[in-house]
Amino acid sequence: MLFICYARCTTCKKAKAWLDENNISYTERPIKEENPSYDELKLWHEKSGLPLKKFFNTSGNLYKEMNLKDKLPAMTEEEQLRLLASDGMLVKRPLLIDDETVLVGFRQPEWEGALLKN
Repeated sequence: MLFICYARCTTCKKAKAWLDENNISYTERPIKEENPSYDELKLWHEKSGLPLKKFFNTSGNLYKEMNLKDKLPAMTEEEQLRLLASDGMLVKRPLLIDDETVLVGFRQPEWEGALLKN
């Protein structure tokens, strides 16, 4: 599993602790240093079945500074993906990806349902 996170993000820290507690192995990738590419984001968006807006860090400073709340609705999907690929701080985190799963943000019940299939 690929775990994309931001070291100073408290939600990412909670998600990482949860993964460790549940003995789920992952490869950690820092989002600020290794921003997801356009192709990665496009693939993950398609695989997730989520609206593209869910991939935006709507509570982040950059999102607010760029006034994206008002701009996103007028943008094409390709423009939104290119924007996400331009700066990791625009991407909602953490992201957890494997062959079957794309989880955006950390909501423990959702992660339990997707990862703890007993």
